[in-house]
Amino acid sequence: QVQLVQSGGGLVQPGGSLRLSCAASGNIGVIYFMAWSRQAPGKQRELVASITSDGIPYYADFVKGRFAISRRTAENTLYLQMNSLEPDDTAVYTCMYRDQNQKSYWGQGAQVTVSS
Repeated sequence: QVQLVQSGGGLVQPGGSLRLSCAASGNIGVIYFMAWSRQAPGKQRELVASITSDGIPYYADFVKGRFAISRRTAENTLYLQMNSLEPDDTAVYTCMYRDQNQKSYWGQGAQVTVSS
């Protein structure tokens, strides 16, 4: 059984930084696509950043220049470095992996709160 286990998150002041991690366990096969999304209270889930199997990143406009997505392919681990955090970044952040059969796996989510 495949599981994605997230770590990181928490409370940070505006302008601060946090790093999220997402580690896969089990026989996940070949991962073609990895992504971070977030959902704030009362809002729809939105894509934050993604990275392909070729290492090509994508960033939503609202995080460009502040967040960085990276991965360690051999360990099936995904990261999201978040810098210059703003109160509007407050949300539950969730990782997602998609395998070669287009099956998606989701992490348990991590609360990120940006507040003074």
